[in-house]
Amino acid sequence: MADELVATDTCWLPRRTNSPARARRLLGELLRGVKGGERFHEVGQLVVSELVTNALVHGTRSGQLIWIELKVDHEQLWIAVEDASSAVPRVCRAADGETGRGMLLVEELTLAWGCGPREGIGKRVWVIVGPDQK
Repeated sequence: MADELVATDTCWLPRRTNSPARARRLLGELLRGVKGGERFHEVGQLVVSELVTNALVHGTRSGQLIWIELKVDHEQLWIAVEDASSAVPRVCRAADGETGRGMLLVEELTLAWGCGPREGIGKRVWVIVGPDQK
């Protein structure tokens, strides 16, 4: 992130099928409140949806929550999603792969991404998104 943080937001999401939509709404609200935020909207929406969906499907069990953190400055958007699983996301490059295609999309659309442990149990998956290229 650049030195000047413009806006940030965080949220706990339940293990529910509507959590990716809630994450997209939270991101949209954050970006609408930032001058130039619309430049991160299209890719940011796809990426936050994929990360929260992965946490929902692969990283949480009933009763567990998903944590998201969003930060934006004038140059980039940073998204982090935490879940209770320590399993690292897979990027599938094979055309017939059953899983991992979403992370391939994340890899292709972002400037950088990574995964590491979070405090306690589980992992934090983070991405850096640049302005949409139009």
